[in-house]
Amino acid sequence: MRYAFVGLGHRAQMYVDALLGEWRDAGTIVALCDLNRTRMDYYVERIGQEVPCFAPDEFDKVLELADAVIVTTVDATHARYVCAALDAGRDVIVEKPLTVDAEGCAAIAAAAERSSGKLIVTFNYRYSPRNSAVRRLLMEGAIGEVTSVHFEWTLDTIHGADYFRRWHRQRASSGGLLVHKSTHHFDLVNWWLDAAPELVFAQTDLRFYGADNARKRGLDERPERGQGAPGLGSDPFILDISADPRLKRLYLDAEHEDGYVRDQDVFGEGIDIDDNMSVLVRYTNRAVLTYSLHAHAPWEGYRVAFNGTAGRLELDVVEREWTPPHAAVDPSAAAKEHATGSSERLLLRRHWSEPEEIPIENGAGGHGGGDRLLLNDVFRGPDNDPLARQAGYRDGIRSVLTGVAATVSARTGAPVRLADHGTRVS
Repeated sequence: MRYAFVGLGHRAQMYVDALLGEWRDAGTIVALCDLNRTRMDYYVERIGQEVPCFAPDEFDKVLELADAVIVTTVDATHARYVCAALDAGRDVIVEKPLTVDAEGCAAIAAAAERSSGKLIVTFNYRYSPRNSAVRRLLMEGAIGEVTSVHFEWTLDTIHGADYFRRWHRQRASSGGLLVHKSTHHFDLVNWWLDAAPELVFAQTDLRFYGADNARKRGLDERPERGQGAPGLGSDPFILDISADPRLKRLYLDAEHEDGYVRDQDVFGEGIDIDDNMSVLVRYTNRAVLTYSLHAHAPWEGYRVAFNGTAGRLELDVVEREWTPPHAAVDPSAAAKEHATGSSERLLLRRHWSEPEEIPIENGAGGHGGGDRLLLNDVFRGPDNDPLARQAGYRDGIRSVLTGVAATVSARTGAPVRLADHGTRVS
């Protein structure tokens, strides 16, 4: 296979490195496309040989060279590249979220239906061993029919804050966290339950980040960005982008070309996404989800509980127990893999039985070995996977539209219905 990349930010590296390493027999990298030549040069250097580089308005030339396109651009541009590649008969591998709005979902669905190409949405959380274990237990009927789900996800002031430094802070680019981040979580619930969302109600607000909230807490004098800021090294919210060689090469050294500033102040002007979100979802199997996302917590992880007709299943995950104050200036402090205090526990509580802790078998690499399983499915294809972890365009649409419906509901104060098995806003 001949692979082309469009969007050469940090998310592209996992796929580039895969094709240079363990999956090098799966294909070759034949083209790069980005609006920033400095970022493309970084990846050309990483690849170790000359690769044709193209601007976005030359995407047709990219398609002439490739059999498959890997899309890791800004979320709001996904639909453009996905549809063009599908219409050219190319396979597409796209980072979540599939797109950011109902119009993009409809366009991608139409393109996928008329195309000979295949579309994969890379939901790596499906492949995490703990999440796969949940899917397996529910499929086996360990707690009977699921009646309700409680799902709480907390982003700490390392990970959560970073969305408010980047282009994600603008809803027009990311769809807000209910689309950009929560699509991971909504997809997990859709997949765990093997059901589709049909009614969504939400309440959201911006309570911590942004200029107005900073002023309320007496934080009046804030730098516009981290680089060169007087508080660099002492303020835990100011990112030192020069401390991470990769971030420096991809963004600081590249900003003269496109003006994109990667280390904007999280308490700056212009932030229009929310940092506290609560969502209720009803599914086609009558199960009900209560979901919350909180982006300024002192720890990172998630808790999910399933109530069923034969018992209850609980998954508690601590990815980072606390947030070191120097993480913004020391990249190693922000790493979650094997962080001190990290833990996971899967507990099965059957009616009239003692609780049973279910062992979770992790592998090597990111997300407990899940990233490696995902990459193997992407580049070699799923091998009779009973858990059906590989996600297609309908899975991507259902997850996006849950976030879109929640956003509309929060704005209007009314519930929003989804139709056609969760693939269309009613």
